[in-house]
Amino acid sequence: MSQPVLSEAEWKIMNAVWEQGGEVSARDVHATLEGETQWAYTTVKTLMDRLVQKEALSASLHGNVSWYKPKLARQRALSDAARDLMNRAFGGSTLPLVHHLIKSHRLSAADKAELRRLLDDDAKEKGPRS
Repeated sequence: MSQPVLSEAEWKIMNAVWEQGGEVSARDVHATLEGETQWAYTTVKTLMDRLVQKEALSASLHGNVSWYKPKLARQRALSDAARDLMNRAFGGSTLPLVHHLIKSHRLSAADKAELRRLLDDDAKEKGPRS
């Protein structure tokens, strides 16, 4: 199944849902995002219903309130977004993306050490390359 491409607004909704965990209502998400977005409740509800259509959220009705749960895992959404960016902007190649990120963002010494550790761990997991 192809995963949905999320808009910037949909990312905000999904992040609020993931952070709250479990079932949430549109009112819960609206309250979480109120200071950040200035969106009306109806905007949040519309976005959440759109995410149900995209199969990123599931919805169930209890009384007269819709309750939403994530169907799309955060890690899967991040992987899909990174792959989409890599494919659209970097011809599907990882190295130009990583090069761009390193050159365009200042990495702290701790970030560089972590990047080296990740590369070393990856090499150990995959073994020597021919």
